[in-house]
Amino acid sequence: MASRFNALKADAAWQRVWDDARTFAARDDSPKPRSYVLEMFPYPSGRIHMGHVRNYTMGDVLARYRRMTGMEVLHPMGWDAFGMPAENAAMEKGVHPGGWTRDNIATMKAQLKRLGFALDWTRELATCEPDYYGHEQALFLDLFAHGLVYRKESSVNWDPVDMTVLANEQVIDGRGWRSGALVERRKLSQWFLKITDFADELLEGLGGLEHWPDKVRLMQENWIGRSQGLQFRFALSDGGTVEVFTTRPDTIFGASFVAVAADHPIAQALAERDSAATDFIALCKRGGTTAAELETQEKLGFDTGLTAAHPFDPTIQLPVYIANFVLMDYGTGAVFGVPAHDQRDMDFARKYHLPVRRVVSDGDETDPTFVGDTAYTGPGTLVNSHFLDGMDIEDAKRAVIQRAEGEGWGTGSTVFRLRDWGVSRQRYWGTPIPIIHCDACGAVPVPKDQLPVILPEDVTFDIPGNPLDRHPTWKHVACPACGAAARRETDTLDTFVDSSWYFIRFASQPKDKPFDRTVAEQWLPVAQYIGGVEHAILHLLYARFWTRALRHIGMLDIAEPFAGLFTQGMVTHETYSRQITELGSDGVDSILKQRWLSLDDIEKRGDGYVERLTGEAVTVGRVEKMSKSKKNTVDPTGIVDQYGADATRWFMLSDSPPERDLPWSESGIEGSWRFIQRLWRLFDGERSGLAAGTDNIALERKLHQTIAGIALDIEALAFNKAVAKLYELVNAIERAEPSASRDTAIDTLMRLIAPMAPHLAEEAWSVAGKPGLIADAPWPTVDAALLIEDEVTVAVQINGKLRDTLVLAKGLAREEIEAAALGSEKIVRILDGKAPRKVIVVPDRLVNIVA
Repeated sequence: MASRFNALKADAAWQRVWDDARTFAARDDSPKPRSYVLEMFPYPSGRIHMGHVRNYTMGDVLARYRRMTGMEVLHPMGWDAFGMPAENAAMEKGVHPGGWTRDNIATMKAQLKRLGFALDWTRELATCEPDYYGHEQALFLDLFAHGLVYRKESSVNWDPVDMTVLANEQVIDGRGWRSGALVERRKLSQWFLKITDFADELLEGLGGLEHWPDKVRLMQENWIGRSQGLQFRFALSDGGTVEVFTTRPDTIFGASFVAVAADHPIAQALAERDSAATDFIALCKRGGTTAAELETQEKLGFDTGLTAAHPFDPTIQLPVYIANFVLMDYGTGAVFGVPAHDQRDMDFARKYHLPVRRVVSDGDETDPTFVGDTAYTGPGTLVNSHFLDGMDIEDAKRAVIQRAEGEGWGTGSTVFRLRDWGVSRQRYWGTPIPIIHCDACGAVPVPKDQLPVILPEDVTFDIPGNPLDRHPTWKHVACPACGAAARRETDTLDTFVDSSWYFIRFASQPKDKPFDRTVAEQWLPVAQYIGGVEHAILHLLYARFWTRALRHIGMLDIAEPFAGLFTQGMVTHETYSRQITELGSDGVDSILKQRWLSLDDIEKRGDGYVERLTGEAVTVGRVEKMSKSKKNTVDPTGIVDQYGADATRWFMLSDSPPERDLPWSESGIEGSWRFIQRLWRLFDGERSGLAAGTDNIALERKLHQTIAGIALDIEALAFNKAVAKLYELVNAIERAEPSASRDTAIDTLMRLIAPMAPHLAEEAWSVAGKPGLIADAPWPTVDAALLIEDEVTVAVQINGKLRDTLVLAKGLAREEIEAAALGSEKIVRILDGKAPRKVIVVPDRLVNIVA
C-alpha cells in the first residue's frame, strides 16, 4: 500500500536543498549552450495572486526543461519597485514609500519561494535601490552625451490641488483621481528621449520577430504609425498662413473647415485680444492630453473669424476654428476637416452646422450632399473632386501630392504617429534625473564619479506636491561646471525607464558599470520572454528602443532584446461589490460609488452574498482579470498551505491553453491535488522486479511518444497539451500488467513531470534511490523506432453503423483486413450466417459490411 504524499513537508525540504546547493544559479563561464528565460518582473504591491503564479509557472517549466536538455539557463527574478502606488500608500497609511516597498518585496519573495520556482536569486535586483538606479543614471548621461536626451516644454495633466502631474489613467472624467479637482493642461519643461530617431528601425525590426505573436507586432506597428502624406500651407484671410499635415490628401475637395490646437500660435495671438478666446483655451486645457482621450470627449470649437483659401480653388474659403480635439504635439498642431470621411470631423461639423461633402464613393452614390451622422471611411472611388474624379484613393493621393509639389504649396512626406518619449515625472519615488540646473551654465550633467544621485529618505507627504521640491538641502548643490550655487533636477524618471534595461542587468552585474558588454552579449537576447499583453506596446517598445540606443552609442551589439515573446492569458475571478453613498467635496451633494469587496469581506447567505461587516447585500459581478483594484484576487498562500506547491502549479498548467484566460476554480485545484496523489501511488507502489524480456511493447511505444510529444509541447508553451499527454501515459501505466517496461515507464515518468511538479519528482527520485537531484537529471532520450506505429485500430461497420473495432498490424492487405472483420465474434453473431452483399475496405481505417 503506497503512502500519502506529504506536499508541505516535501516542498520545504526540497526548496531548502535547492537553495543550499544553489542549483539554479546560472554560470557565466559555463561551456553549455545558453538559454535566457524571463518573465516580466513584478511590481511589489503587497502580495502575489494566482495571476502571478500562472505567469511564473510557465517560465519555470520551460527553464527547468531546458536545464534537463543540457542547457545553461538564466532564469532570474527582481522587482519593478519605483512608482506611484508606493507614494499613494505613504499618503494613505503614513508610511515611507521605501519601507512599504521593501516590506512588500520580502513578503512576495517568500511567497514565490514557496512555489519552488527554479530562479537564480543570486541575481535579484530591485529598481528602487541605488546599486540599480545609479547605473541607470549613468546610462541616461551616456544617452545625453550622444544627443539622445533633450528638454523642452510639453503639455501635461496638472492637478491644481495635489500640485502634481497625473498620468492619463489617473484622470477620470476630467478630474484628478485623488483630489477630484478639474485637471488642467499645463506646459512644463520635460525631459525627452529621442525614440523617434529610431522609428524606422523599430518598425522594420518587427519583421524579424518571428517568435512574437502577430497581434503584438501589429499593435506596435500601429503605435509607431508610419504614414505617407502631404504637408502644405493654407493662405489665411489676414495675410498669414497655416501649415497642416494630412494622410488623406485625396479628400481635399471635401474639406469644410480648418482647426488649430489651443496652443497653436494662431490661437495664442487671438487670445491676446479676445477674452472669449482666452476662456475657450482655458476650457480646452481642462480636457485630455492624449489622442485617445480626445476621441471620446465632446468636440468643441471657437470660430477665430479667419478663413483659409482652398489651395485648388481660392474662392472657397474654409472657416478656421480653435478646436479641443487638436493637439499641438501631434503633426503641425493644425488639421483640415473632411466630415464625410472622418468621424471626429463629422461630429464637429454637425455640431457647428458646417458642410458635409461626399468625395469618396463605395458604389453608385455620387450625390455631394452626405446624409447621416456616420462618416464613410472605407475604400472607393473619388467623386465631386474635379480632376480626381474616377481615381481610386491611392492614385488620388499621388495626384494631389504631385500638383502640390509642382505648384510649390506643399510637399509629400513621411510622418510617424510615434512621439518622443517624455520621461519626466514630478514625483518623489523614482530614479532622480542626474542633471544640475545652473543659471549661468544651464542644464549640466552630474559627473559620473558623483553617481548615484541618491534619493533622500527624509521626506514627508503631508503637503501636496513633490517632496523633492521642498527638501531643505538635497536639491541645493554647486554647479559642476562653474562652482556657482545651483539646483538639482527634482523630476524623477518614468518607471518605464527602469524596465527598459533590467534584463541586461540580470545578465551582467558588475559593481563599477551598468553591465559588462561581453558577458551580457553571451546571454542576450532573451530567448523566451513571458508576460501580459497589456505591456505589448509601451514596455516592449521602450525596451526595444533602449537596446537599439545602446547599440547606437557602442555599448552593446544587440538590436532586439527579446527573441521570443509569449503573452499569457489572465487568471480571472468573479467580482463582488455594493453601492455606497458618499458626500461630495462640497459636503452637500451625494455621490453614488461602487465599493469593491474581497473574498474575505463577504460570506454566503442563502442564495446570495452579503458583506461580512455590515450584512448588506453584495452584487456578484462579471468574471474579470484578477486585480487588486477590484479586490478579486486569490492569494496562493492558503492554496499552497492546503494543497501544496505542485498541485497549485499543475492547475495553472492543465486547465486552459496558456494564451487564454483561466477562470479560477476551487474544484480545479482539488482535481490537480488528487492527480498528484495518484502519481505518488505509482511512484511509491510495488515494482515488478522482472528482468528485461518481460517487455510491454505497446506501453514502451506510448512512453516514447509521450517523451517526444511533451518536449515539443513545452517548447511551444502548450502546457495544457503536455499535461494531457501525461494523463494518457498514467492511464496506460495503471492499466499495464507488471513488467520491466512498466517499471521503466514509472521511472521515466518522474523526469517527465519534473518541470511541472518538481517537489513530487524530487521526492520520488530520492525514494527510488536515484543519484543526485532530478533537477539536474537529463531529459529522457527517445527511441525513434518506437515513434513509428505498427498497429492501427480499424472500425468495423454494418450498413454504416459501428459494430466493432479491431487492432491490426499496420499495412495489411485488403483481403486480410476483410477476413479479420468477417471473423470477428461480434460480426459473426450479428450476421447470423447471412452472407454480406458487399464489403468495403479502407486500409488501416475502416471496414463497412453491406448486409
